[in-house]
Amino acid sequence: MKRYDTIDALRAALGRARQTGRTIGLVPTMGFLHAGHLELVRRARADNDVTVVSIFVNPTQFGPSEDFSTYPRDMERDLALLAEAGVDAVFTPAVEAMYPQPLQTTISLKPLGDILIGTVRPGHFSGVATVVAKLFNVAQPTRAYFGEKDFQQLTVIRRMVDDLNFPVEIVGVPTVREEDGLAMSSRNVRLSPDDRKAAQVLSRALSEGAATIAAGEGDAAGVLAAMTARIVAEKGVTLRSLDIVDARDLGTVDRIDRPVVLLVTAEVGPVLLIDQREARPA
Repeated sequence: MKRYDTIDALRAALGRARQTGRTIGLVPTMGFLHAGHLELVRRARADNDVTVVSIFVNPTQFGPSEDFSTYPRDMERDLALLAEAGVDAVFTPAVEAMYPQPLQTTISLKPLGDILIGTVRPGHFSGVATVVAKLFNVAQPTRAYFGEKDFQQLTVIRRMVDDLNFPVEIVGVPTVREEDGLAMSSRNVRLSPDDRKAAQVLSRALSEGAATIAAGEGDAAGVLAAMTARIVAEKGVTLRSLDIVDARDLGTVDRIDRPVVLLVTAEVGPVLLIDQREARPA
C-alpha cells in the first residue's frame, strides 16, 4: 500500500494504472474507519483492479457550530486497517492541498440538497458534492463507493454524476450495523454508555416502521406518528427530522404505494446521528 499526500503524486500513480487498462475503485472517507468503511473497501477490491481510499475531514461540509474540530481522527490506526484490508493507495491530503485558495466555485443541488438533512444542516450537501467532485477529478475512478446509511448523500452524489456527466459508476453499499443494531458511524465513539444505549431507539423505530409498511400500512403520516412517539419517548434523544420519502428521488410520499426510504436524524447527547431503512409496501 502506498500513501499519497499531494494531488500530483496520486494523479501520476493512477494515470499509470489507467494507461495499462486497469480499473480504479475509489472509497472516499473522512477517516476514523470502522467495519462499514471496510465493507466499502471489500466491494471496491472485488470490483476493480486498483483500490484507492481517501482520508480527508472536509471542512466545507461542517456548519459553524458543528463538530469539525472534534471529529475523531486516528491516521495511524486507519492506515494499518487499510493495509490489512489490501488497499493499493491511500490519499491523505492536507486542507491546504484540497483548498489552496478560497473557493469561488461550489456545487449546489436544489432542491435535493436543501431538503431533509439539508434543512437541519444548511450548506452541508454543497460541501459534500464539491469535495466529492474534486476527488473524482483527482482520482478519475471507474467506480466510487458510498454507504446507504447516508442515503441522501448517496442520492445527491448520484444526481451530481448524472447532471454533470462524470464518467463514474456510483455503487451504494448496504448499511453495516453494530450487534445492537446501531448503524456504524465514526461519531459513535463519542457516545457515552447511556447515550449509546439510548441511540438504539433509532434503528428500532426504523425497523418497526418498515415492518408496519411491509404488513400493509399505506398511510405515511400514521407510520411517522408511531415512529415519532417511539423516538421522543427515549430520554436523551432529540429528534431533528424523520421522513418517509420516495426511494428514487427523495420526493414526498403521502400514500405508500412504491418503494420508500425511512430517514431519521437525531441528537443523542452531543452527537448528531443519522440512520435509514428502505421499505416496500405489501
